[in-house]
Amino acid sequence: MKKRDTLRSLDRGIESAIRTMTGKRESLLSPLAATSADAIRRHNRIAEDIRTPYSRDADRIIHTRAYTRYIDKTQVFYLVENDHITHRVIHVQLVSKIARTIGRCLRLNEDLIEAIALGHDIGHIPYGHFGETCLSTLCEQYCIGKFFHNVQSVQFLDRIEDCDLSMQVLDGILCHNGEADDCRIAPVPCGSWAAFDKKVQDNADGRRTGAAMTLEGCVVKFADTIAYIGRDIQDAKEIGLIDDSVPLPEECTAVLGSSNRVIINTLIYDLLENSESEDEGYIAYSPTVEMALIGLRKFSRKNIYNNEKLTKERRKIERMYATLFGTYLEDLESGRRNTKIVSDFIETGWISPRYLETATDAELVRDFIAGMTDRYFARRFEECVIPARTDAKFS
Repeated sequence: MKKRDTLRSLDRGIESAIRTMTGKRESLLSPLAATSADAIRRHNRIAEDIRTPYSRDADRIIHTRAYTRYIDKTQVFYLVENDHITHRVIHVQLVSKIARTIGRCLRLNEDLIEAIALGHDIGHIPYGHFGETCLSTLCEQYCIGKFFHNVQSVQFLDRIEDCDLSMQVLDGILCHNGEADDCRIAPVPCGSWAAFDKKVQDNADGRRTGAAMTLEGCVVKFADTIAYIGRDIQDAKEIGLIDDSVPLPEECTAVLGSSNRVIINTLIYDLLENSESEDEGYIAYSPTVEMALIGLRKFSRKNIYNNEKLTKERRKIERMYATLFGTYLEDLESGRRNTKIVSDFIETGWISPRYLETATDAELVRDFIAGMTDRYFARRFEECVIPARTDAKFS
């Protein structure tokens, strides 16, 4: 008993020392930064340990099944065989690094920034943003609303795998996308789980609710654009989608630069010069950089994202989505158990029972498909449409 009491006393001493150290470190943050004491959880099932609450959230995200599937989800250039272009797993690391660099300079909470950045694209689905369009059309067709990857990211982490993350992390993930208002953003408080759930539903209905509740969430939203805007151009040149015969707009390069490295550097410096994290609390670009960034986005939309070389297989992808959705929905409605949606999703043991009890068949199909990697998606389609061969002798 004495030995056990001694160990408990040591544990309490270590915990006290860690809390003291965390408190000292967070006392150096901006008065507008999110602190460990601010973290709010829906269930409070996670025991205290050496990590700060937001660091714990980052680890919980990394250990999800959804996170492991980042590795084979394409960023922009689907159906392209090249090992040196950006996949989701690289993109989220770039966002995390850029956002933490900005957060450190503004004296914000880097643990919270990291967690939001690592989880922000978990809801992305096979074949990038076009896949999102395909699945959204099917979701509306089957009367379960629209599909948005930011809402799906929250769905995976809060309901399907039920990670019990803090509201600050989930809110930052929910609010990371959308570029119409990212020239200047100030946080908007979210006071309760009921308010957060309404915010999720508003986004699911297609009504974007604006800024995150923390400056850290606002930083990640900016960092998302910084991470991809120059990198997509770099990747497009890597695969020969564009070349020097399609020059970048001079009015943009004159402000931002022409290489990914310089563009990132320019955007970060401008953001730090124009943001305020001590009194008012907002993240902003200068008007000059904002206009140059808008011009560069227009260039990329025309010459990269809507390039005919990239989009020519879209009709086939639409049919693939429709086939998989219809097949798995029919499997569930018919009560079939020897189907991949059962063996690889419903009965895996890592999905929350509460989610399984409340999700409709169409929602189960949506979430199964949304979690697929590009390669797994293609294999399942082949399985649905190509007859299986057998070496067995028929009697």
